[in-house]
Amino acid sequence: MKYIFLFFTTCLFAQQTQFVDFKSVTGQLTLNVKEKSVSGSVDYQFEVLKPIDTIKIDAKNMEFSKVQINNKDVVFVNSGKQLQIIDNFEKGENHLTFQYLVKPKQALYFVDIENQDVQIWTQGQGRYTSNWFPSFDDVNEKVIFNLGISYDKQYQVVSNGVLKLKNTIGDLFYWQYEMEKPMSSYLLMLAVGKYDKKELKAKSKIPLEYYLENKDTNRFEPTYRYSKRIFDFLEKEIGVKYPWKIYREIPVRDFLYAGMENTTSTLFATRYVVDSIGFEDRNYTNVDAHELAHHWFGDLITAESSTHHWLQEGFATYFAALAERDIYGDDFFYSKLYDTAQQIKFASRTDSIPVLNAKASSLTFYEKGAWALFVLHESIRDKAFKKAIKSYLKKYAYQTVNTQNFFDEIRKLSGFDLEKFQKTWLESTVFDTPTANALLSKNKSIQVRLEVDKLKKTPLAEKEEFFKKTLESDVYFSVKETIVNQLEVEKYEAKKELLLIALHTNDLQVRQAVAGSLAKIPEDFRTEYETLLNDKSYQTQEIALYYLWKNFPDHRVDYLDKSKDWIGFNDYNLRTLWLSLALSTANYIDNSDALVSELIAFSSTKYEATTRQNALEKLIAFKIINDQVLSNLVNATTHHMWQFSKYGRDTIRILLKKSDLRASFERILPNLNPDEQFQLNRLLKE
Repeated sequence: MKYIFLFFTTCLFAQQTQFVDFKSVTGQLTLNVKEKSVSGSVDYQFEVLKPIDTIKIDAKNMEFSKVQINNKDVVFVNSGKQLQIIDNFEKGENHLTFQYLVKPKQALYFVDIENQDVQIWTQGQGRYTSNWFPSFDDVNEKVIFNLGISYDKQYQVVSNGVLKLKNTIGDLFYWQYEMEKPMSSYLLMLAVGKYDKKELKAKSKIPLEYYLENKDTNRFEPTYRYSKRIFDFLEKEIGVKYPWKIYREIPVRDFLYAGMENTTSTLFATRYVVDSIGFEDRNYTNVDAHELAHHWFGDLITAESSTHHWLQEGFATYFAALAERDIYGDDFFYSKLYDTAQQIKFASRTDSIPVLNAKASSLTFYEKGAWALFVLHESIRDKAFKKAIKSYLKKYAYQTVNTQNFFDEIRKLSGFDLEKFQKTWLESTVFDTPTANALLSKNKSIQVRLEVDKLKKTPLAEKEEFFKKTLESDVYFSVKETIVNQLEVEKYEAKKELLLIALHTNDLQVRQAVAGSLAKIPEDFRTEYETLLNDKSYQTQEIALYYLWKNFPDHRVDYLDKSKDWIGFNDYNLRTLWLSLALSTANYIDNSDALVSELIAFSSTKYEATTRQNALEKLIAFKIINDQVLSNLVNATTHHMWQFSKYGRDTIRILLKKSDLRASFERILPNLNPDEQFQLNRLLKE
């Protein structure tokens, strides 16, 4: 009879929290790089609130042994998705222990890097942690997690919470991390790598740890330029002390997203590890602030379901914007809001899903959610808004919440019409442009930008004087960028003077806009355009080098000589471009083999996905294709980053349309590994 009931209770898993409260868990883990597996012992403390005969823990594709309740063997079922423990559970405290083994299909990744080193990291957001640690897909089950990990002593190992113990065991270190407060399982994390770290203290005395790979230690300052400032600002702005005992930030290779707010230990993509030049185009400031804000909005209080996801993403986006406002000023803040308003309005033409819907887009949850908070903040004023936020966080700390919980705190302090607000900003897909423009127009630069936008369809002759005056003024750079973008459709002779003025602003962003607006560069503008090669911006240099090389064949050698030592971002954007241009320039090099080998190497598994895709795009665009290039392209289809694997599949589909390349793919098929063969066979059969 128990097994019949087992099927029924499986359907009611979301309600398990009404019967059982899991309090804490201790896991002792071993990571096997060769097998790409995790094994260990797990010890859960839980309380039965109401009698129940089956308790479930989410566990994908795991093997279990020694499953015991209160030190006694117990009947269990491994469904492949859950560990289901069967007994006549009565009210009271209990102790569950077991051992497990798993080769995770997702959520925990072993990334090979140079010199046979490895990085190991996790990504649990959604319902993914149960792929590597037996836990709970239901965010409403919050647990105090404590993990111990044994690993090679050459590596740093990081998990959630405070490091309580670090012991030597032969060639291994044992790391014991402990949390004091509960959190949802999707926030559980591991990161293993060869890192240096810097330790600081916040104004509130919270320890701050900032990690970088050993090779990147000279990039600490630009990468983490505003990190401590952001931490101190958010504690003060939110009005509630940071709710955990420590805060860390760790970059990892081939990360799936920009960043992830694992409790106490944010992981972020290495693309944001920059030098002082890279900072201008690709800095970590916004991601840094967003993931830290989540430690209140998401980690401390968690949306009870996806319908209320804006309570996490909208809040983190808005408070990140406030942190950037503190750093970069009002013009930056309002300009960014203006840009996102345009994106939301454009998307609303086809996007029919509002904020309060589990299926809303990221743009809706993040940016429209942030816009809703901006409107609310401005409407009820700063004092009431801050007081409501503080009350909301303290009342629901370490619990799950919904939108009405937040609104209840607003109602206590303001007579603001929340019913109308909800319909307008959270339930409608139409963007309230009049309200948005009224708020944005408080900023003088936005007033000018609105004037510029109104002139989009006006003949250039009628707006030229206004454009000239604006470009020569000290108005915020985004307004000048907008002017340059409008000029793109105009004839060169008519806009030449304005482009020269834009270049002479000496503003990196405005000059970059000019660089990207002229795919065809007239000879009499060449000398001015060449000055872009000297800008302290890897993005501008990439655009300018390519367009100059393309437009002026007689000067290619000069451009290549000037840029031969350029590297660019850590994805080697400038180096891979230079190699492809050098190989495509007649009589520039005597022996091309070394350059071909270098460019192909950038497309191999030695490098991160962004570097590999950079190289593959250039190899294919410039028709530098051999069996190794095709093999590296097929390997891309097996990568854990969906964007890169999709690029690999889409590119192969295009190449397969050419009979000679189809024959080449068929020729290399037997030499590929099983995963690569599977992916290529599927594409060949389409």
